[in-house]
Amino acid sequence: MILKFMDKMARTVAILGGLVLMALVVLTCVSVLGRGMNTFGHSDFLIGLSKSLADGLVASGVGPVNGDFELVEAGVAFTVFSFLPLAQLYGAHATVDVFTSTLPPRINRGLMAFWEILLSVTIILITVRLFAGLEDKLRYGETTFLLQFPIWWAYALSFGASVVASIVAVYCASARTIEFLTGRALMPYSEGASH
Repeated sequence: MILKFMDKMARTVAILGGLVLMALVVLTCVSVLGRGMNTFGHSDFLIGLSKSLADGLVASGVGPVNGDFELVEAGVAFTVFSFLPLAQLYGAHATVDVFTSTLPPRINRGLMAFWEILLSVTIILITVRLFAGLEDKLRYGETTFLLQFPIWWAYALSFGASVVASIVAVYCASARTIEFLTGRALMPYSEGASH
């Protein structure tokens, strides 16, 4: 029951992150294409080929998307935190288990519980610091340089996703600890590496 709720919450945030990431990819492609077309419009090659065509291309307003890097920076911060809960829930973080694969299952469960607890503490610490940063950005009204949108917007989105990551992380740490103590599998892929 709780696992299904955690899974649904993690997937929902991951889908939102995926949509934002797709929008950022499109934005980046449009910006790069616009920058390339603008550069081509100013090139000696096109000017030599047809001055009127070059002038027309430049006059059309093609160019990079204004503030593209500001949008990408804000969006990527959110996407990183939005994928974290799902990766945490399914143990999709990179692991090196060459040594631990030879250990008895009980020791492996203990190690998994230990690392889940440590990762949970780290994620919670990051969430707390994101909230402190959000408060600072709100207090000082800081905005981006080109688009002038409030920086706290990006902090708020990242903070929301990191709260979900913290909830999932605490659940994972609790479930792994119970698995260690009881030997029952409560988490997806509790039996070890799935690859």
